[in-house]
Amino acid sequence: MGFARNQPDYEVKAGALTSDWLGSFQAVPRELFVPDRIWPGIADGTRQTGLVDRAKDPEAWFEAVYSDIPLTTQWDDGRHSGNGLGTMPTSSSSMPRMVFSMLADLDVADGHRVLEIGTGTGWNAGLLAHRLGGANVVSVEYDADVSMAAVENLRRAGLAPLALVGDGRLGHPASAPFDRVIATCSVGEVPRAWVEQARPGGLIVAPWGTEYGGEYIARLVVGNDGTANGPFTRSSAFMRLRQQRTERPPFEAYLKGQEWPSDGTRSTTTLSPADIGGWLAQFVIGLHVPGAFWRVERYGDGTYTLWTYSTDTRSWASAGYEPEATEYTVVQSGPRRLWDETEAACLWWEENSRPGFDRFGLTVDGEGERVWLGSPDQPIPCLST
Repeated sequence: MGFARNQPDYEVKAGALTSDWLGSFQAVPRELFVPDRIWPGIADGTRQTGLVDRAKDPEAWFEAVYSDIPLTTQWDDGRHSGNGLGTMPTSSSSMPRMVFSMLADLDVADGHRVLEIGTGTGWNAGLLAHRLGGANVVSVEYDADVSMAAVENLRRAGLAPLALVGDGRLGHPASAPFDRVIATCSVGEVPRAWVEQARPGGLIVAPWGTEYGGEYIARLVVGNDGTANGPFTRSSAFMRLRQQRTERPPFEAYLKGQEWPSDGTRSTTTLSPADIGGWLAQFVIGLHVPGAFWRVERYGDGTYTLWTYSTDTRSWASAGYEPEATEYTVVQSGPRRLWDETEAACLWWEENSRPGFDRFGLTVDGEGERVWLGSPDQPIPCLST
């Protein structure tokens, strides 16, 4: 089938596939790293479409593999085996544009040693191994079944990076130090081991997101003092590092058997729930409102309720949306006033001229990590009470 051989153009034109990676793209085809059963995604979101089975529809399979979209390859940590969608996607082949954009951020050179966290299907490790040599690439995957399949994929491609099963938070100290560290899963906290196992002047490229929502690629330079610091370079939507996943308590944990509005306090707001659902807005709110997440309850007439919950189940807020409305009903309960915190975050964003993600950056040091605006000496204030 010749479909695959004509595909580099879409990546070159998009600006993600630069000439230094073109040879690896051609030598390490994505098709060798994608299982027969996949659930194609969409380029600008996290939703999946129905199952595509190579045995039943090889043309559709090849078209999905050589489209600039993510492909879900595992659901529910491997427990889902049906043809429909599972509950939670847990492994995938990332969209090619994101793969090559992150490799561009990584800025590898001959002789560099790279630590990859999240082997997945093995395609990213394979590209790195072709470019740098297998002896210079270490890839750590938590899921033993996923790792085994990746090793087989790499073998078929004639590539042999060191692929290990383990806790990615710990890196691989036996092979340190590394010139580059790249994560193909998102984090809400950069593991200290990644910084410690990188050489001074080395780079860490990792998707970083808040608990509330919103995620961007952090490109950090490791300093001589053991810190790592740098800007966010692009939007992303990766699956979370398994050890950093957060449980979402059920709705019933908040109202505790009572009917809404329970003991909540009513008020009104002019901040529309529709104005805070964007990826960047979620990121900004998450920086200021830690330990919180949201859900939407939609109704058939176009109205909906935006719920905000604290992860400790002690506080919640609801904001009702109606089309054409200019004021919205808010109910808040618990020691935290989560809608007030949300409004304060949005006000801070407005007062700072609604900066884009490229104005933000991240610092990681022995005291933890801080997101900043403009420069590292301007950390984002936590407005929660």
